[in-house]
Amino acid sequence: MSVLVENLVKVYGTQHAVDSISFVANKGEIMGFLGPNGAGKSTTMKIATCYIPPTSGSVKVAGYDVVESPIDVKRNVGYLPEHNPLYLDMYVKEYLEFSGSVHGMKGAKLDARVKEMIETVGLTLEQKKKIGALSKGYRQRVGLAQAMIHDPQVLILDEPTTGLDPNQIIEIRTVIKNLGKEKTVIFSTHIMQEVQALCDRVVIIDKGKLVANNKVSELKNTTQTRQVLTLEFSTEIDATTIKQLETVLEVNHLGKGNYEVICSIGKDIRADLFKLASEKGWTLLGMKQEERSLENVFTELTGKK
Repeated sequence: MSVLVENLVKVYGTQHAVDSISFVANKGEIMGFLGPNGAGKSTTMKIATCYIPPTSGSVKVAGYDVVESPIDVKRNVGYLPEHNPLYLDMYVKEYLEFSGSVHGMKGAKLDARVKEMIETVGLTLEQKKKIGALSKGYRQRVGLAQAMIHDPQVLILDEPTTGLDPNQIIEIRTVIKNLGKEKTVIFSTHIMQEVQALCDRVVIIDKGKLVANNKVSELKNTTQTRQVLTLEFSTEIDATTIKQLETVLEVNHLGKGNYEVICSIGKDIRADLFKLASEKGWTLLGMKQEERSLENVFTELTGKK
C-alpha cells in the first residue's frame, strides 16, 4: 500500500477538522477525495504531505510515517495544493529546473526530466515565459509538473483542474489517468464528472468524519432508499390508482399527462404499471426510470439539501 491513514485526528482549539478517519490508497489506484468545503480534505492532504502535524492517529506514505520520517515521505510524494504557490518572476523551465534541484537532481538527468514534464503537461510553447505572464490554467500545469518532477510514488492533488478550460481539463485528466497506472494518485475535486472519468475508488468526508469509502461502481447504491419513475400518458389519469400499487410511496402530477412515481427499493414495478395502464385503457406514451447520479449520493451523504 502507498498511503495508509489510520484513526487520523486534527484538532484546532475545540474544532475537530479531521475526526478519526481511516482509509488506504494503493499503488496503481486513483482515489477521489471528496467532501463539501470545510470537510477536512485539505487538512488531511497537508498532514499526508508533512505540512502540518496530526493531533493523533497516523499517516504512512510509501511505508514512511509522516511524523517519524518526514524527509522520506517528501521524497516519495508530489503535492499540488489548492492554492498553487509559484515563483511568478521565474521562467517556466527555470522554475522546474529549480524544483528538480531541490530534490537533488542535476545534470543530464535533470534536463531530461524537465523536458519530459514540459511535454507531459503541455508547456512546450510556454517554457520560456515568466510564470507571472501565464494564464491560471497554464500556472496550474506548472504546478502539476512541479509535483511530478522527482518521479514520486504518490501524487496528492488538491483540485488539480481548477482554472482549466474544457480542452485543458481533458488533457490533464489523461495525464492523471496515465500516472494512475503506476502510481498512487489521490485528488480532491467538486466535479463529479471527473470522479466518474478518473477514479477507481472514492472516499467522502463530511465535517471531519468518513461517510463513504467505496468503488465508484458501488457508490451509487450506498444510500439509495427509493427510486423515481416518470410516466407520460396521452391524457390526464386517475393517479390515486397508481398509489395503491405495492412499494409506491408518492405520485406527483407534473402536468399534461406527466406523472412522477416515487417507490421504495425492493421491487421493479414497471411491469405492474404497464398492466395497470392496459386494464384502465390509458395510453402510456413513455416511462423513464431516473438514474441515480454521484451528485445525488454526495448530497445525501453530506447532508446538504
